[in-house]
Amino acid sequence: MNSIDVREDPFPSRSREVSGQVNGVATEIVSTSFADKILITISQEGRLSQWIQVPLTGSSSGVVEMNLPSSNKGLLPSTHLTPTTLFGGGGEERETLGQLYAAQIASQICLRSPDDRRILVLGLGLAKTDLEREAFFDLLELVQQVLAYLLPDNILGVVCMST
Repeated sequence: MNSIDVREDPFPSRSREVSGQVNGVATEIVSTSFADKILITISQEGRLSQWIQVPLTGSSSGVVEMNLPSSNKGLLPSTHLTPTTLFGGGGEERETLGQLYAAQIASQICLRSPDDRRILVLGLGLAKTDLEREAFFDLLELVQQVLAYLLPDNILGVVCMST
């Protein structure tokens, strides 16, 4: 008889919900942490229309990126993270913006928890494709609030080590 590996994880899953204004639009962000995935939904006006996943394991190149304080790359998503739209792209511009958010959020997860090997699943429901810098940073600030609850800070600043 084969043995079954049973993982003792707390139930219910760790989750967090925050809401705020992003460029004048009420925005709700919910995150739930599972053993194999991190689920984050970002919804405006009750929408949820695009799903993207980003494996946090990175590329097979074995490259480790360091985010040094003097580097200007601090806000750029890590290049080894590969977002994939699962369904609901909604056009090229909306799909590109969704993948940018997914890559940025995955990078932030890797900064906080560099050994994390789960998959980020991002559900996105933006009322409009807002390319304004202020909206981008407002949304990421709200995401930081849910990540701060789910993941411990990492003071080293290492971005997801590749396997």
